[in-house]
Amino acid sequence: MPVIEHKQLINAPIEVCFDLARDVGIHAQTTLKTKEKAVGGVTKGLLVEGDSVTWEAVHFGIKLRLTSRVIFMEEPHSFVDKMVKGAFRSFIHIHQFYAEEEGTSMVDQFQYKSRFGPIGVLIDKLFLEKYLKRYIVMRAIELKRIAEIKTNQTFD
Repeated sequence: MPVIEHKQLINAPIEVCFDLARDVGIHAQTTLKTKEKAVGGVTKGLLVEGDSVTWEAVHFGIKLRLTSRVIFMEEPHSFVDKMVKGAFRSFIHIHQFYAEEEGTSMVDQFQYKSRFGPIGVLIDKLFLEKYLKRYIVMRAIELKRIAEIKTNQTFD
């Protein structure tokens, strides 16, 4: 099972980062390249434990839908979402937040299994794992930008 991990330092308080990471509208803003939008379940506001959301997005030129559920939350330190329906055989996305002197360390850990057995493993190695890593990094950088703008507006 491939595991992708990315750590992003954000110059903003942990509570701001945590809330932005679980905000459905902000998620859509951080994924403009894939045109993600919430089309089912919770479609706006902050996700809480037990919530599910169905996302529609375009990946590799194909419109896909994926439903995930928040299966664990410990404010403002972590939450976990798990795919309940979608293109993967399974995935779990662990979001962790650590207060640092310089702000907040946000750590994404994404574990997934592709469909199609050995062919899926080959697809992972050839391009899917790299694609998903870029996606997670892109989203983290955009969330950092939004959090730092929000924090600077608060202190001005």
